[in-house]
Amino acid sequence: MKTPITKILLALTSTIVIAGIGAESRGADLYKVDPVHSSVVFRVKHLGVVNVYGRFNEISGTVVFDKENPSKSAVDFSVPVESVDTHVQKRDQHLKSPDFFNAKQFPVITFKSKEVKKTDEDTYQMTGEFTLHGVTKTLTIDFKKGGEAKGMQNEYRSGGETQFTIKRSDYGMNFMLNGVGDEVTVMVAIEGVRQ
Repeated sequence: MKTPITKILLALTSTIVIAGIGAESRGADLYKVDPVHSSVVFRVKHLGVVNVYGRFNEISGTVVFDKENPSKSAVDFSVPVESVDTHVQKRDQHLKSPDFFNAKQFPVITFKSKEVKKTDEDTYQMTGEFTLHGVTKTLTIDFKKGGEAKGMQNEYRSGGETQFTIKRSDYGMNFMLNGVGDEVTVMVAIEGVRQ
């Protein structure tokens, strides 16, 4: 039979254990983007006929993820324009020219979040500054959280995906709007390593 003192001790022990579990959640975690297992792919219509796909072969950045308080989460991505790849070298060089991305003058595409909020079980709405072709505009995306796992070196990994559409003319990329579509859909899959 439990005495009043025993009950108090059990309650106190339970409180300490629960507090310990909360402490182990550690709040926000910092992840570094793994470029080998992350992708940035885009598609755009050619002559209104069919989508042509391309990708950027490099991406870097960080993700701060706070599961308990999503508003404290943040993302910061950077994509070098020189890494554009449509599997046609001549087209890639044209895309890097002043007609399109103008890689020499505007060498990176970036996204930096300003606000993050959870919208359902695994989806987070992120609003931030998207910079392309030297123009910065506010962009809101839905980011779907993926799984979590330990890697080959016992490192902890997590990630997610998003898809969004922009108009390139909004960013001053007006060349050949009749031949190459104005709307560009971008698909991003990010895998990060917890630091």
